[in-house]
Amino acid sequence: MNTMPVLALGDPMSTDIWAVANNPVLWICALGVFTVIFVQTVLYMRAARAAAPHVEMPKRELTESFRAGAVASIGPSLAVVLVAIALLALFGTPAVLLRIGLVGSAQAETASAQIAASTMGADLGGSLYTQQVFAVAFITMSLSGGMWMLTTLLLTPVLKKGGKSLAKKNPAVMALIPTAALIAAFSSLSIAELPKSNVHAMLIFISAGLMGLFLLLAKLLNAKWLREWALGFSIVISLTAAYFLHTA
Repeated sequence: MNTMPVLALGDPMSTDIWAVANNPVLWICALGVFTVIFVQTVLYMRAARAAAPHVEMPKRELTESFRAGAVASIGPSLAVVLVAIALLALFGTPAVLLRIGLVGSAQAETASAQIAASTMGADLGGSLYTQQVFAVAFITMSLSGGMWMLTTLLLTPVLKKGGKSLAKKNPAVMALIPTAALIAAFSSLSIAELPKSNVHAMLIFISAGLMGLFLLLAKLLNAKWLREWALGFSIVISLTAAYFLHTA
């Protein structure tokens, strides 16, 4: 009974990628990644609690901030989970957990894997998608994600130093830069979806309208909980609208 998995695992040209995709070593790596993420979360929460008294932040506001951050993460996480489920058939559970858990950009990860597979004359999930192609694609995804982290590690101190200098010269400008950067990032993502189809354009306007409506209602009704859940509600309703628009 143990002969077939061993043979499949030792044959790079075999299309049985599950023999390597569910390798115990990958599962151990995936569990290690999520253990590190959990430990980091605990350390950041402890650091926030320790710093709160120094900035005169009440404990109530700190708790509200934690809750708002947790709730606001549900919406974006839903999109990542849906894409991760779609990728399970291509890469297996451990590989998807490793890559999505570390980087979170399914588009970048899939593009890296597709480029790697195409250099070997194969397509992801195609008839020529062998263990060898899977291994090369997975290594490419890992190297791509590793460069993201390395770039962040190298450039963060430089940007931090520049931010401090700019804050001393013009604090107002430094306060606007993060907001402007976020608006520019999400605007570029939205604009890129507009020309794809009428459905894409309609969904952008629907999601933007829903977000604006929820924030307006939260302000009028003085409902903090609605402001926290606005992003999650907008994503879920937009996904539902996308289903009906696509089937129509």
